[in-house]
Amino acid sequence: MKPPIFITIMSTVILGTMIVLTSSHWLMTWIGFEMNMLAIIPIFMKKSNPRATEASTKYLLTQATASMLLMMGIIINLLHSGQWMMPKDLNPMASAMITVALAMKLGLAPFHFWVPEVTQGIPMSSGLILLTWQKIAPLSVLYQISPTINPNLLLPMAITSVLVGGWGGLNQTQLRKILAYSSIAHMGWMAAITLYNPTMMLLNLIIYIIMTLTTFMLFMYNSATTTLSLSQTWNKAPLITSLILTLMLSLGGLPPLSGFIPKWMIIQELTKNEMIIMPTLLAITALLNLYFYMRLTYTTALTMFPSMNNMKMKWQFDNTKKMTLLPPLIIISTMMIPLTPLLSILD
Repeated sequence: MKPPIFITIMSTVILGTMIVLTSSHWLMTWIGFEMNMLAIIPIFMKKSNPRATEASTKYLLTQATASMLLMMGIIINLLHSGQWMMPKDLNPMASAMITVALAMKLGLAPFHFWVPEVTQGIPMSSGLILLTWQKIAPLSVLYQISPTINPNLLLPMAITSVLVGGWGGLNQTQLRKILAYSSIAHMGWMAAITLYNPTMMLLNLIIYIIMTLTTFMLFMYNSATTTLSLSQTWNKAPLITSLILTLMLSLGGLPPLSGFIPKWMIIQELTKNEMIIMPTLLAITALLNLYFYMRLTYTTALTMFPSMNNMKMKWQFDNTKKMTLLPPLIIISTMMIPLTPLLSILD
């Protein structure tokens, strides 16, 4: 893709999200979603092959269905209230339809089937955009309509998402699919807290984006796409391998790393709201995520797969590429736990 075309398309993707973020008019919000969806598809198809075409088609069909449901919810609300503005009191039917549409856009269970397939079919850089930037717009709308969301609709989707995110990742060897299932689980945690403390959902989103961005950058730096290729990075770059090890544990939510902060704060907030069963279920199902991240850690750092390569110390002779952004991102992704009191004050 030529640079001017790529810049134009990326600008449209960013502009679409910014319109959704800044608009209080339902029609403008819908237009922002459409701009974002139509512009992201050429980015998914940067490398023209059947897998990318299939993934882009799946993404288009799912997002178009979600947009249709969103517009139907907006029209029902318009007929009920007579205004296009995002009100505090949405019609219950409109609220339910909009929530389902946003759940489809986010990949919450039971509308999660497209996320692993699309992530696996597109390049790593496009997968990074899909699992980070593309979550911002739907979550911002969810944040705005949080007072009117029906808990009986969103909370079961949240628990199912965390369960599916953990259960689905157990059987995977493809790193992109593992990160996709991890994304589904993280979206479940965010959906669970949206009803009680939407600001905490934004905090969770920021930490999730930083950790996922760092993980994708490390995988792209190592050209690793499968568990097997990840297991061979120890010969090439021991330092990077040890960073991946720490980052995997942080993504799994193991204390005292940064990934533990949102889980800790969400469980605390739900308990304050006199909910005991919900945080217990979330904590138990989060163990599934931690298990497959522990397995990745074991494969990466503690085993040496059979290899035809006799140069076991290749890293000593490699000219390491410059990694300007990685060091600060890795520090944030793993060592934010001392900032927890400050973050709780902000909430």
